[in-house]
Amino acid sequence: MSVLAGVRPGFAPAVPQDMQELDLPESLVLDLVLRRVLLEGFSTLQTLSKALRLSLPIVHQMFNHLRSQQLVEVKGMVGNDYRFVLSQAGKELAADRFQISQYAGAAPVSLDDYHSGAKAQSAKVQVDRRTLRSALSDLVVTDRLLDQLGPALISQSSIFLYGPSGNGKTSIAERMLRVYQDSVLIPYAVEVDNQIISVYDPVVHHKLEMENPEIDPRWVQCKRPCIVVGGELVPSMVELRLDETSGIYAAPLQMKANNGVFIIDDFGRQLMSPRDLLNRWIVPLDRRVDYLTLRYGVKFQIPFELMVVFSTNLDPTDLADEAFLRRIHNKILVDAIDPQTFDQIFQRVVTSKRLPAEHDSSEYLRRLCLQDGRDQLRACYPLDIVNIIMAISDYEKRPPQMHKAEISRAVDLYFAKSQEFHE
Repeated sequence: MSVLAGVRPGFAPAVPQDMQELDLPESLVLDLVLRRVLLEGFSTLQTLSKALRLSLPIVHQMFNHLRSQQLVEVKGMVGNDYRFVLSQAGKELAADRFQISQYAGAAPVSLDDYHSGAKAQSAKVQVDRRTLRSALSDLVVTDRLLDQLGPALISQSSIFLYGPSGNGKTSIAERMLRVYQDSVLIPYAVEVDNQIISVYDPVVHHKLEMENPEIDPRWVQCKRPCIVVGGELVPSMVELRLDETSGIYAAPLQMKANNGVFIIDDFGRQLMSPRDLLNRWIVPLDRRVDYLTLRYGVKFQIPFELMVVFSTNLDPTDLADEAFLRRIHNKILVDAIDPQTFDQIFQRVVTSKRLPAEHDSSEYLRRLCLQDGRDQLRACYPLDIVNIIMAISDYEKRPPQMHKAEISRAVDLYFAKSQEFHE
């Protein structure tokens, strides 16, 4: 399902033309201009406007202020534009401000504007079994599972995917983003108490290469974000982090995931204990707001407009108490698969790999997968086994062969055998 080019109706912030519309402290904007000119050396109003994502009238106002304070020197004209540098006094002041913060990028948006933007862009999904099956077309998913996922996605409340490993919980979670057919605006940064919090992250946000000149350029048009974390999750990743060198705060993961999906994979196996994470998020999941704290103690509220997906192969009741599980309205069991589903997955795999297979290859593989005390079929088995067969053929420098001897050989490599070790 494709992402549409336009933003959601109801949120298209106009380009601010004066400081009142910008809704930022003038001192912060002046500091931004000083640091930017210090970095650039020679500057023009146009280059400053582009670098700081501010309209020319605002940049001109800042320039006039600095000029009146003899902090800049005009060196000439470029067409109708000024070409200027910092004066000695300007360099000293900019260097001083640089010690406090090194941020010299796009001007931030105010916290109030960020709240308004996140609320206006909260996801509204309309799916049915047909459209959801289309979104998950590269997976084999039962109608029963689709009929559980559909209402959960429409509600946009959190989801607990649980069940045995290897049956596609993570694959399903990562594809949930496909049901969204719109794009969102994400701010480069947010200002709180004269501090700058960097939000837009090109590593996790997929920018759409289009710009609307009528929309405030401090916002980036992106696909809805999908952030996945696993065992590496630690408490610092869900709190503000101050870079001591640059003086810039990095937004926590849930703030970067706003208006999208945040997947916690292998929940219960993080460095951060399940209890600590659940206690940290019990209020955000319930009230859809989160609270962050600046280094010097100022606490503030941010929107929690995201869908959190917990994926685990552990028993949910071992990970969370009843009070927390009650706040996760959708608990979906992704169970072991039946023989028919196994055969469908096997057929898809061999077709995609262009491997000719005997008519009973899938049945033979199923029998081997259920030997040695194993009593469940997993969705991951066909692809994993076929990949081993192909690796064997590469090792032996021959075309891959999907016959019973090769399947048996791959299965022997794949499954660990229970064995007693004696000294």
